[in-house]
Amino acid sequence: MIKGGINNIVKQFQKLQTQLAKVQEELAQKEVEASSGGGMVTARVNGRQELLSVRIDPEVMDAGEIAMLEDLVVAAVNEAMHQAREMATEQMGKITQGYHIPGLM
Repeated sequence: MIKGGINNIVKQFQKLQTQLAKVQEELAQKEVEASSGGGMVTARVNGRQELLSVRIDPEVMDAGEIAMLEDLVVAAVNEAMHQAREMATEQMGKITQGYHIPGLM
């Protein structure tokens, strides 16, 4: 009886690993975007939490406010990263839901 239980756990774990790898590949293709300063700075991040781009409205440069620009960039990037983490958590939760592997969750 115990051997069958262990085999079942191993099979569940292997299936879970395959599904998680697939989700990670899918997340790399998904993107989120966040902005700050009323859209003056926009950051784009993928599901792997890699910064893809930062777009700065030219009007910010005309203002000559470097400190403000730096703050807006940080805020936009942090929000985009937060959204990417939430997206990844949601996608991973869909996969691991329903698995009863001791010590996994």
